[in-house]
Amino acid sequence: MDENKSVELGKTGIRISKLGIGTWQWGDRFYWKYTGADLVTKDIRSAFDVSISNEINFFDTAEVYGLGRSEKILSKLIQSTDRKIVLATKFMPFPWRLFKWNLRFALKNSLKRLRLGSVDLYQIHFPLPPIPLRFWLEELASAHKDGLINAAGISNFDINQTSLAQKVLEDHGLPLASNQVQFSLIHREIEKNGLLNYCREQHITILAYSPLGQGMLTGKYTSNNPPPGLRARRYNRHFLKKIQPLLSLMREIGDQREKTLPQIALNWVICKGAVPIPGAKNASQAKENMGALGWQLNPDEILALDQASEKIYV
Repeated sequence: MDENKSVELGKTGIRISKLGIGTWQWGDRFYWKYTGADLVTKDIRSAFDVSISNEINFFDTAEVYGLGRSEKILSKLIQSTDRKIVLATKFMPFPWRLFKWNLRFALKNSLKRLRLGSVDLYQIHFPLPPIPLRFWLEELASAHKDGLINAAGISNFDINQTSLAQKVLEDHGLPLASNQVQFSLIHREIEKNGLLNYCREQHITILAYSPLGQGMLTGKYTSNNPPPGLRARRYNRHFLKKIQPLLSLMREIGDQREKTLPQIALNWVICKGAVPIPGAKNASQAKENMGALGWQLNPDEILALDQASEKIYV
């Protein structure tokens, strides 16, 4: 892949596109209300086709997305192309998973759904109790030694947990490739708590999920048109009123650059040194995602967006 269009995943030697696709929406019927009668809908296939035709090679899923349905959807899609896809999935350390074989069993089930012998990036989805993190991290290293995974990552880990993960994996000769966390103009905690800078310094790739604020940074929703379902509880009318000045500034910058609000939001994440992994439910959304690539916000624009977003807390 062209080095101008890609970044190295941690210190693994694996190169991924500067923007990936998150597939939480593909198959999830609880949060995202996926209603596809067929496993792979026409819209999802078109979103995938548009993405890979624009040199997007990184797709992220998890065993819990649609209870495995997202992995099955991705399997069908990657089997239909001869392009090299870098695929990531995740292990959820549920409290009832108490033994090391639970990770290996879950990984093999993911590989079965994906119809692969190994996966490029395998991540611990959350740092959940009661099992100590070291326990799962050592099994992650073991899976790498056995050739079941090519790189090891974490998700939703704070700076101390990230440091621990890095040390444990390095003791096994394995670099920590990535930390997947929520990061957007309305979720900037990793900037404030030092995690973003730490990962930059340690060459740990930040994979930014929900970089469009679960749709709140697209301009689609207003106080008179709130999001449906569970998102309405978190992103209520009060919040939607509060973000209007930020959205107005994004529109102003977008008008000057002939870019949309989502493209401004995604480019801001890229400028911060992270890899955004927005969803794409159809070809139109995928094409819009692509418009975030090939250009950069200037320092004054980034500063103005930073200042506008400082007034928002979710």
